[in-house]
Amino acid sequence: MGKSRWLIWAIIACVLASSSARELKLFKHKMGHESDYNHTLATILVEYASAVYVTDMTQLFTWTCSRCNGLIKEFEIIELVVDIQHCLQSFVGVAKDLNAIVIAFRGTQEHSIMNWIEDLYWKQLDLNYPGMSDAMVHRGFYYAYHNTTLRPAILNAIKRAKECYGDIPIMVTGHSMGGAMAAFCGIDLKVNHEARNVQVMTFGQPRIGNAVFASYYSKLVPNTIRVTNEHDIVPHLPPYYPYFPQKTYHHFPREVWLYNIGLGSLVYNIEKVCDGSGEDPSCSRSVTGTSISDHLVYYGVALMSGEPGTCRIVMDPPVVDYGTTDLGGNFILSRNPATPVIKLNTESDTGGKNV
Repeated sequence: MGKSRWLIWAIIACVLASSSARELKLFKHKMGHESDYNHTLATILVEYASAVYVTDMTQLFTWTCSRCNGLIKEFEIIELVVDIQHCLQSFVGVAKDLNAIVIAFRGTQEHSIMNWIEDLYWKQLDLNYPGMSDAMVHRGFYYAYHNTTLRPAILNAIKRAKECYGDIPIMVTGHSMGGAMAAFCGIDLKVNHEARNVQVMTFGQPRIGNAVFASYYSKLVPNTIRVTNEHDIVPHLPPYYPYFPQKTYHHFPREVWLYNIGLGSLVYNIEKVCDGSGEDPSCSRSVTGTSISDHLVYYGVALMSGEPGTCRIVMDPPVVDYGTTDLGGNFILSRNPATPVIKLNTESDTGGKNV
């Protein structure tokens, strides 16, 4: 009797394994292109996502801040954009080690993150993405990229970089709200500017559109990774309602979930590559998203400004010569690619200008 029971269970296990294999094969065939996760690249790009939070424009523009030169070598900043009106910041440059243009977007400042998170609980899909039938997105995230000083400055910097370095790959990154803007930048480059080699990697990114938009996005920008961390609250927002698949927000693939297992001093760091649905129930959705601290540190790297003030920045007078300012007080620091950046004394006693 015991042998018969084991035989039955063995047959059932074989049938289930065979069935799962067929489903996986069909799923991969349906998805087509898939993005490969690269741990080393992730730990490099998270440094750029951290550096864009720096509020000292002199140190950031000259790439001498503690998050810049000490961590990432041979990076040439081409454009640094600060939208004072909307408290947004981004930079474009060329990374020699990656042989790529890197674009980084700053996320929400940590002092206001609780108010921002509370708003996200109530945000509704309210904007039709141009040219994509039934694709709806978050108006605020869409406008933060498309309707501020960031987009035209970034596109201009990319054009100048390509004129100097050729048609090298473009890597777009950002944390939190910066991740949302990075995603919109990636699809903009592919759809509206026919960029051939665009890679997007975000950290702690919120949902930005519905399932239809997620489907379009995964086809147009397949080389995309969304890294989530432990119980980070932001990837759970705006809320996902599985019973209303066409009306609710929906992540696009591919997620990589970072979490720890172990007990006491024996702790193992796990980097789980999730399925291609964008909403893998065995990844970050398997836990409650309740942690702010898990949102502010990825791969051991701090993703916050660490400075007081809503949109406080510091800039030395000589750097102003590299900038232009509009009537709203928004400014762009710009330099020609492959030309030496100015050498400035960046010590705290230089009399930097608070803006």
